[in-house]
Amino acid sequence: MTLIDRYIGRSLIHATLLALLVLLAVDVLFVFINEVQDIGKGSYSLLNVFAYIALSLPGSAIDVFAMAALLGTLLGLGTLAGHSELTGMRAAGVSILRIVRSALQAGALMLVVVAVAGEWITPYTDQLAQEKRNFAQSDQVSFKSRHGFWARDGNRFINLRQILPDGRFAGISVYTLDDRLRLTTLLEAEAAQLSGDEWILDDVSRSEFLDDQYTMETSPRMVVTSVMNPELINLVLTSADNLSVRDLYRYIRYLKANNLDASPYQLAFWRRLGMPLSTLVMVLLAIPFVFGPLRSARTGQRLLVGVLVGIGYFLAERTLSHVGQVYGFDPAISALAAPLMVFAVSLFFFRSLR
Repeated sequence: MTLIDRYIGRSLIHATLLALLVLLAVDVLFVFINEVQDIGKGSYSLLNVFAYIALSLPGSAIDVFAMAALLGTLLGLGTLAGHSELTGMRAAGVSILRIVRSALQAGALMLVVVAVAGEWITPYTDQLAQEKRNFAQSDQVSFKSRHGFWARDGNRFINLRQILPDGRFAGISVYTLDDRLRLTTLLEAEAAQLSGDEWILDDVSRSEFLDDQYTMETSPRMVVTSVMNPELINLVLTSADNLSVRDLYRYIRYLKANNLDASPYQLAFWRRLGMPLSTLVMVLLAIPFVFGPLRSARTGQRLLVGVLVGIGYFLAERTLSHVGQVYGFDPAISALAAPLMVFAVSLFFFRSLR
């Protein structure tokens, strides 16, 4: 890495971090305003609000990083242009493509940090934030529908009616069907809890339906190992946007194996994979503005253009994703359409640079 690479990279990274802090401050303000209205629900307090915001910060940083990269590139390169440093580099024989390479190298370096955080840190902090928030606001937390949480595992259908704050389940039913979709076994328990890989069921009744025969047995407690994979419960109860790429891939395979709709999770999977492309495209898009119409612009003008372009990209990306999901387009196409379109626009603008 040459001196020019380090100098341009340092300018872009500092400006991007500054833009990221500003965007996070705005995000925290809106989250705080929204969450403070829920103070008093259950045991939800101001301290819980601060804890929720703190745990949500890594995920928020990932969400706004593409816009931060756009603003950081506009500000970083714009400052160099305003001080005539880019002009000096050009006069010394440094081409625009060389400057672009330095900018993309800085963007790639930041992406490595963001990708590591997005895969191994933010899924945990986001899930913990939601869990603590839900448990603090309600003594009993239910999911999916008013009848509780439903899941399918092969020929078994599991209904968890309520999930309690301490991790126990109030009411569980397991329906087992044969190959002709006839009910063969019904297992019901008033309460259940996980202990390692084992399920401890309380007040259990087990009914079997074989041909014309019906048998039922009851037990005050039963330990079983095959109700449902505990990891799958954690995945299903978590928003697709809060899962890591590895968990998304694993859960998509589970849904497909059981002939269930995996499209929301496929869309989230491809959006996560497309995040590096989106960020680099934002860096690439900012460069023609710096060398073109914003060469002599003030900082406020660059910020305004960056915010408008960032909001436009965000709306386009979300719109294309949801439209693709509604009309049944391939999730990869729906998720990557916006960054690929912006990439094409960036290349078009580059043709006019000198």
